[in-house]
Parts: sequence; C-alpha cells; structure tokens
Amino acid sequence: MGNKRKDDADEGAKEGSKKRKVAPSMIKNKVKRSIVYAKLKHEKKVEKRKKAKAREVAEKRALELGEEPPARKIPRTIENTREFDETVCKPDDDELFVGIDADEFSPLFKREYTSKILITTSRFHSTRGPAFIAELLSVIPNAHFYKRGTYELKKIVEYARNKDFTSIIVVHTNRREPDALVIIGLPDGPTAHFKLSRLVLRKDIKKHGNPTTHYPELVLNNFTTRLGHRIGRMIASLFPQDPNFVGRRVVTFHNQRDFIFFRHHRYIFETKEIKESSSKTKTEKDEKSSSKSKTVKDKKSSQENVIVRLQECGPRFTLKLISLQHGTFDTKGGEYEWVHKPEMDTSRRRFFL
Repeated sequence: MGNKRKDDADEGAKEGSKKRKVAPSMIKNKVKRSIVYAKLKHEKKVEKRKKAKAREVAEKRALELGEEPPARKIPRTIENTREFDETVCKPDDDELFVGIDADEFSPLFKREYTSKILITTSRFHSTRGPAFIAELLSVIPNAHFYKRGTYELKKIVEYARNKDFTSIIVVHTNRREPDALVIIGLPDGPTAHFKLSRLVLRKDIKKHGNPTTHYPELVLNNFTTRLGHRIGRMIASLFPQDPNFVGRRVVTFHNQRDFIFFRHHRYIFETKEIKESSSKTKTEKDEKSSSKSKTVKDKKSSQENVIVRLQECGPRFTLKLISLQHGTFDTKGGEYEWVHKPEMDTSRRRFFL
C-alpha cells in the first residue's frame, strides 16, 4: 500500500511539473529557450488580436444601437505616471503671470526691441562645429557669427552688450564633435548650459529641404513646470515674435522626459487630382416598357484635393539642461537657479521641465 501511494504521488508531481510553466530565462539550453520564448510571444500576439477584434465588434455594435462605445483603456506610460511636482504651472496661477511680466524677457515679448543673436565657438572648435553653426545661422533670424579667437567669454559678453545683442550662443566642441550649448541672455542674463547630443546635419537628412529667410513659426511643447516655463521663454527669446506665415517654416522644441528635441520643418501644400466614375441608369415611366432601360455611360469627373506634407530642413539635435545661472556667465561668483546633479535622478518618473 505504501509503495502504491508513493508511485501515485510521483506521477502527480510529474503531471504538475508538466503543467507548470517555466520562465524562458530559467531554461539553460539556448535552443529550447528560444523555442519557448517564440511560442510565448506568438500566444501573446494571438491574444492581443482577439482582444482588438472583440473591442472593434463591441464598438460597432454600440454605434448600431446608438449607445456610447466602451471607453478605451489609457496605456500606462512614464509621462502619465510621473511623480507629483508642486511646480507644475496651472492656468489660474496668478503668481506665474506676475513673474512673467517682471522677468528679463518681458521687454522682448512686449516688442520694445527685436532679438539679435551673437553666435561664437569655444576656443578649440572642430570640423563639424562650423557646419553646425552655419545651419544655426539659417535657422535663427538676425543671428551673426563672430570668431572666438583668444577672447574670454566675459569680454565677449561686454562687447555684445555694447553692440545691443540680446543673446549669445556658444557652441562647445569636444573630440571634433559639438557636445554643448551655452545660451546667455543679455543684458542681465540668465545663462543656461545644455548638453548637446544626437546631432544630424542637413546634408545627412534624406530628402531634406532648404530653408528660406522668412521668420519661422515657433512651437514649444511640454514645458510644464516653473523651470520648464522659464527655459521655454529663454528659447523663445532667440526668435522674433512676428513670424512670416507665408514662408511656411516651423521650428519645434519638444520636451519629453527632460530631453528637448529640436526639429526644423517646412510644410508644403500639394494639389492632386482624384478621378471619380459615376454610372446612372434611366428607366422609362411607362409600365409597358419597364423591362427596357437605358444606361448612361460612365463620366469621369476630376476633383482637386489639397494635401499637406512636411519636409525636414535640419539640423536635428537633442538638448538636456545641465544648469541655469542668474545673470550672465560667471563660473566663480555666479548664483545658480538650478543645477542637475546625479543624486537627483532617484526615479525614472521624476522630471524637472
């Protein structure tokens, strides 16, 4: 009896082990692991298709019955599950609007003067640095390039202030590649230091367009916090506030997870002819000749349809804020508004802009 119970227990354990699903990462054999992983992936795909089909049927049935379709689930992303931040701007924030009227950029946005930008380099610039600066000059209106030479940045700030420049952009390079941007607001600051990465010049963009001299439209996305709002106003101060919509140029700074993506496009209107064929049948009114009918030949009618498409002009790059300093550039006695430190990156869902 004891041996029989033992055999039954062993058989039950074997059946349980067969039914129990083993994670692919626990399988040591590479071939078996890849087979199990491919099978699981296929099952998930089939299940996903079934759910999508069931959702489509439910929506179609709700429309036929005149009912509201079932609410779609919102996917969980890092953006919509970000940590709560008290500095996020709200539409009814009176303190924010009072601060806007008193900041360093208010005279420019009130159009008391127009933007005038000085672009220079670090003391040791690379081969791709001048090419990047040439494309910046085509993006930013009223921008002028001056060679750095052996001048200190403080002397350049004094010179630019005397010549009525409103901002200075310094392109820093390292190992023959532009790797940082320093933007200095004049005459009283602030100074922002950005890390520059993923630079793609215009010549490397497939089917790129050539920009015109029109003032571009400026699009700023997702600058939601107080710090982000300040950075957005600083970026906007580089461009004139009266865009020429005839030129169809758009400059976009899109903030996502504290990375600012820069894109430069122009939109193009195209007219395409769509041919439609319509067939009509005419029947006689008399009941006697109801069997006889006359068909009218198909008539081709052409209709014009306007299509809008985007053409990228370049360049393409990504910025990440490193520090924001009060006043103009001063590394020794300058007071910083915000500095990024490694210990601040405690969570992937914590953003500052």
